[in-house]
Amino acid sequence: MLLRRGLDELEVSLIFLVNVTQTSYQAEENQDITLEWTFTTNPHISSTSLNIFCELLTVLRPSVLFHLYEGIGVPESQDEQFAGRVQWDKDVLREGRLRLHVSRLRTEDSGLYKCQVATDYGRSSGRYWLNVTAARDRPEPETLNTTSSSNTTSPPRTESPGWIVLYCGLALTAAALLAAGSYWFRKRRTQREHYSPPEISGYRSADVESLTTETNQL
Repeated sequence: MLLRRGLDELEVSLIFLVNVTQTSYQAEENQDITLEWTFTTNPHISSTSLNIFCELLTVLRPSVLFHLYEGIGVPESQDEQFAGRVQWDKDVLREGRLRLHVSRLRTEDSGLYKCQVATDYGRSSGRYWLNVTAARDRPEPETLNTTSSSNTTSPPRTESPGWIVLYCGLALTAAALLAAGSYWFRKRRTQREHYSPPEISGYRSADVESLTTETNQL
């Protein structure tokens, strides 16, 4: 029995693998995503010997995504970037599946995710590439264009009957005032042409008679 168990553990250690469901993910910021790794299990080994360390590898620096030590989660090891945004399924861990739910993605979450799984019967790692893009800009609501355009024509404007009557009354009044002013102007011009001040005429006649008398006396 012990020999058989030892052979099983040796076989498992030789074929211990960590796989990923897919090698890359594409997502937008503020979305949620599930990353999953699978690894070889051994029913004869306790889960307390399971150690998992997942991190995000970027050009700037690595960030701890998830840490499991001897079958127990270590949330204090998690980087502040992922604090409160990562949940893991404990129930599927015995099946050899590590499932991490990352919520409210950010663009800085983009990079290479590497998970290292270490047990008493072997160790290996699997990698994901995640690319998080900025959310698409929402189109602004269309606004009414009040400017005139050469290609568009506005519908004809209709006037109410009250405005039509008012316009007609104003036009007739203006015509009457124009006719009265023209008549008054012609009348005053005729009077000026036939008018001769009596004072001036009388003054001129007296001067002529006085001058004629003085000439005869001489």
